[in-house]
Amino acid sequence: MADYHVFPDAPEGTPKSNFVHLHVHSDYSLLDSCATLDKLVAKAKALNMPALALTDHGNMFGSLNFEKLCHVNGINPIIGEEFYVAYGSHLEKNDVPYSHKGEEGDRKAHYFHLILLCENQKGYENMCWLSSIAYTEGLYYGKPRIDWELLKKYHEGLICCSACIQGELPQLLLAGLDEEAKKLALEYKELFGPDHYYIELQDHGIPDQKIVAEKLIALAHELDIPLVVTNDIHYVEREDAIAQDALRCIGFKNLLHEKHAKMGGDEDLDNWYFKTEEEMRQLFPQCPEAYENTIKIANMCNLTIKQYSTPELKECLPRFELPAEFRTHGDDYQADQNDYVKYIVEEGLKKRYKEITPEIRERADYEMNTIFSMGFSGYFLIVWEFINWSKSTYDNVNKRPKPYIPIGPGRGSGAGSLVAYAMTITDIDPFRYGLIFERFLNPERVSMPDFDVDMDFDYRQDIIQHTRDLYGDKNVGHIVTFGTLKPKNCIADVGRVLGIPLSEVNMLKKCIPDNPKAKLKDAFSPATEKMPDGGQLIPYKDAPRYQELFDLAFKLEGVKRNTGLHASGMVIGLTELPNWAPVFKDPKTGEVGVQYTMDIIEPCGLVKFDYLGLKTLSLIRYAEAIINKHRTPETPEFITANVSETDEETFDLFCRGDSVAVFQFESPGMQKILRQAQPRKLEELVALNALYRPGPMDYIPQYIDGKWKPETIHYPDPCLEGLLKETYGVMVYQEQVMQVSQKIAGFSLGGADMLRRAMGKKKPEVLMGKKKEFIEGAIKQGFTEQHADEIFEIMVPFAGYGFNKSHAAAYSVLAYRTGWLKAHYPAEFMAANLTNEITSTDGLPFYIEEARKMGVPVDPPDVNRSDIIFDVVDGRIVFGLKGIKGMGEGAAQAIVAEREKNGKFTSFMDFIKRVGALIERDEEGHEKTLVNKKAIEVLIKTGAFDHVGEEEGKALNRSTLLANMEAAMDFVSDVLEDKKKGQGDLFGDLGAEEQSYTEYKFRILENLPQMELLNQEKECIGCYVSGHPLDSYKKAIEHSVTLRASNIDRIAAESKAEKQALQASGAKFWQMKDAGKSYIALGMINGIREITTKKGARMAFAKLNDYDGQIECTFFPNTWEQMKSKITDGGIYALRGKVDGMRDTPSFLVDAIENAAALENRSAKSVHMVIDENFSNATEISDLRNFLFDGSGNCSVYFHIKINNSPYIIKANDQIAVSASEDSLKKLRDLNFVKEVWTE
Repeated sequence: MADYHVFPDAPEGTPKSNFVHLHVHSDYSLLDSCATLDKLVAKAKALNMPALALTDHGNMFGSLNFEKLCHVNGINPIIGEEFYVAYGSHLEKNDVPYSHKGEEGDRKAHYFHLILLCENQKGYENMCWLSSIAYTEGLYYGKPRIDWELLKKYHEGLICCSACIQGELPQLLLAGLDEEAKKLALEYKELFGPDHYYIELQDHGIPDQKIVAEKLIALAHELDIPLVVTNDIHYVEREDAIAQDALRCIGFKNLLHEKHAKMGGDEDLDNWYFKTEEEMRQLFPQCPEAYENTIKIANMCNLTIKQYSTPELKECLPRFELPAEFRTHGDDYQADQNDYVKYIVEEGLKKRYKEITPEIRERADYEMNTIFSMGFSGYFLIVWEFINWSKSTYDNVNKRPKPYIPIGPGRGSGAGSLVAYAMTITDIDPFRYGLIFERFLNPERVSMPDFDVDMDFDYRQDIIQHTRDLYGDKNVGHIVTFGTLKPKNCIADVGRVLGIPLSEVNMLKKCIPDNPKAKLKDAFSPATEKMPDGGQLIPYKDAPRYQELFDLAFKLEGVKRNTGLHASGMVIGLTELPNWAPVFKDPKTGEVGVQYTMDIIEPCGLVKFDYLGLKTLSLIRYAEAIINKHRTPETPEFITANVSETDEETFDLFCRGDSVAVFQFESPGMQKILRQAQPRKLEELVALNALYRPGPMDYIPQYIDGKWKPETIHYPDPCLEGLLKETYGVMVYQEQVMQVSQKIAGFSLGGADMLRRAMGKKKPEVLMGKKKEFIEGAIKQGFTEQHADEIFEIMVPFAGYGFNKSHAAAYSVLAYRTGWLKAHYPAEFMAANLTNEITSTDGLPFYIEEARKMGVPVDPPDVNRSDIIFDVVDGRIVFGLKGIKGMGEGAAQAIVAEREKNGKFTSFMDFIKRVGALIERDEEGHEKTLVNKKAIEVLIKTGAFDHVGEEEGKALNRSTLLANMEAAMDFVSDVLEDKKKGQGDLFGDLGAEEQSYTEYKFRILENLPQMELLNQEKECIGCYVSGHPLDSYKKAIEHSVTLRASNIDRIAAESKAEKQALQASGAKFWQMKDAGKSYIALGMINGIREITTKKGARMAFAKLNDYDGQIECTFFPNTWEQMKSKITDGGIYALRGKVDGMRDTPSFLVDAIENAAALENRSAKSVHMVIDENFSNATEISDLRNFLFDGSGNCSVYFHIKINNSPYIIKANDQIAVSASEDSLKKLRDLNFVKEVWTE
């Protein structure tokens, strides 16, 4: 649940306000208001206003948080919305014919405005429906609209105000349609009833407002309709007007200081702020009743939005039809659910265990009793149903076959439940891993269970669609998220509307700390332990050029910017969603979601689930498909879930640290830990997985020492050995903290879980209470107070750092399975990884290179060998046709299907003939070729025909095929057309292949140069497959290259620190210019861009592409003058220069061209290593010290280390020298606290 701030009371002596603001916009009126809920409520409280309304534009996004925030601050919340009302039906798209202008300078208004306020719960429920229908049915120009018919249906419990100048009533009066205005006002008065329809008066200084106000007052008096004064608040303080205008400019992509549509039209007005009662009463002194009516309305509104407690939520759970034999309790659906759960569990236990021991029986009964007594059997059944459906091959809702959809073995604390294991919700045996049910469902702290479910990434939408099919489309929805103006975004957006050059904005953005919790103030405050990169904007703090930028950014920081959909969260309702919460339609996807966020939606009566797409499950499915595709008929189907969990080869792979692409263990740091820990059982993988994260990572050396040096193991008390022996005395898991509490203080596991939570939250007052309880319990167990206090203090950091063992176990099992695949089916495993990245130009090169390092060749596409996705043929990975840009999945499927049906393609003409006949018809009956000219062109360019006809010596090169493609296709098309007309067989009496070469003569050309072939390949695939332009330079790269795309960020940081140090020491400009180390980079130059400097000289920019990525290059005038005749786009060069780390994107400042051939024979002169600064004493790096002192060689040693977030390079004593041999470097890389090693 969200935390709500309590604001200071009004200053003593402040009279109670006799006016209430009823027309108020918060920042949930996206990119229109910069008034946050906190600021609004704090202001109302400071002015001693008894109530406050919230009326955001077209949405209820902030309603629930606003209601709760007001209540905790003693203010009566008036929930409202400023609705958009259609001209005519909300289902039609009509503009207002008599409007003289729209809101943002449009020629015609597209809708009217109308204020609705909730009087009570019924009004709130009706408003939810109105807001929802507006989004799902009434969108026009991006605005959700309602209409008169909807108001007639949903007006009960609502109070209506005629709105601002954009309301229908003011618009009619401004258009001179007085009679129509009178009729409209009477209709609203009759619909809403006495004291429920008010004519609204506003005056912000707009001329039209003054004109229409007189008419509104006269009309109100004539028709006996009460008046009300409002102020259309869009910001809290008057001085925030410019910030709000800047916010609107962000939304409309305008420049702040150029002409643009403002709130007040062409005038600079600043009256849309939170005015005091005194300021408001100055506007319409002739209408005192209009002020009293604000209090009257506030007193009429009495709403506390219905929220469901956890026990009540079980009655709100969605339901599906149970089998007839379990519908035996009449209206007691929960009793039926309990029976069904019990049946599924009992059947599941028989399948899971050869023998149901007393321990298993006792645990199963205990869990079921807990679940039933808490009323959560329905929740378990909902999860079981969609998991069971996923694993089934038949869609029982739509009555049709479906593919098997892999589900993860478990995620989060749910894996600790035996009932979940028996129901196949999870696949982790809680007895096998010592998992605790109370960590998931605590009978002493009643809260909704929460299963997070991993599912095959490719099928996530299918499972969501099944949920919609089962429960009803209108009962299922996504959950809204809000993007905010975070510090970097704020600087970028405000900088843009102020017209500040992008390079300067990027420079300022780079000064914001990288910590996700960083605020703008951290960039202006000295660095701290929590924000070591803070304070970087201090030098610019008083710069006049950026003063306005900083002022506006501080005011707009944290303001809501846009909506999105939660990546995995979904809600399901017992009935249609608007009965529980308002919904909206996501503008990007068109998907419907609830308007309240994940943290507050459940108490509204909706059950939420995380549908988490996991690519690792897709990877395993792809690998299984390849393995089973090529198995012999007598070989049983391969299922990864059935592999042995004690496989020696798999653990050998982990011990080598050969875990690239292995789930959860792929990072270089984890690879090193694996080599140090040498895990030989799953439990050790579980522990390492839990430890390798911020916080517990500090205990990894202790864990590894405990394994290899048992004498170093220390238990807080001897009686805890049984609990902590598995992890060598380190409290790795939250469950261990719970068990220690049980063992030492006699806590129940439920009570122990509450203690763990208290420790994790680190709230001193709560923690002290729990500590007292712990010590009292320990004394009863026979421990001394002092010893109990010591154990408690040991537990506290572990409770905060400790990881959920259930989650670690489930994910480690999945990791082990991917490791097993890599160890036993390396080609299939890497092909599956490549399929997972088939549309990613970043992922493909990495996995292709990794496969080759493993000795698995990767072949380019081949029309006779390629499948739709990556396949393995004769131990070689073959590129999938779907991965070729411009191909399309339909064309790929058609080619593979034709080959499988009628055999391999014998020649290019055979291919054209056969695929040319493959057509499909669209809905209108028009024919469409499945494999079009573009598809054939990219097949040629990627080498897919290189081997076609090779055996007969008739293979044609790519140049020839490209030159002849159109003519060959026209030839085949003519022949096919003749055949349709009955003019003989396709190629007469001769065989098709022979006749094709007889009748169509290919114009034979020389093939393209290798570099051009590779470039075409990269253009169509996104990476090089058949080779790499730098392959012939590998020796030079290994021996001499010191700058790569992978290390330029580190080098840039070191260069920046060196220049800043020189600047601080008072160095001259020429000293700064000459400072810095020279580096050598080697790669292909692309995208050369020449410019003319202010002095008229020519200089250039370019990109250098190496094996690791791309480096930005700069050629200053003197250098470019010497080099421009020697460098061409697409050429490969070795360049020497320095790195500029002062830019947002580091740049390589080129000084000279090096002879690439000469670089091959250079030998390393120094060994460099990046040291992790997180060691606390010299003992922790003793292994490194011993290696260096014992080493022999002729290379100097340099340490790269960060101190207070500033990089330093330290040269070791000249007496220390090491070898640059690969064996020596490998040993160095495996040492603790050594992050990176290279030679120069």
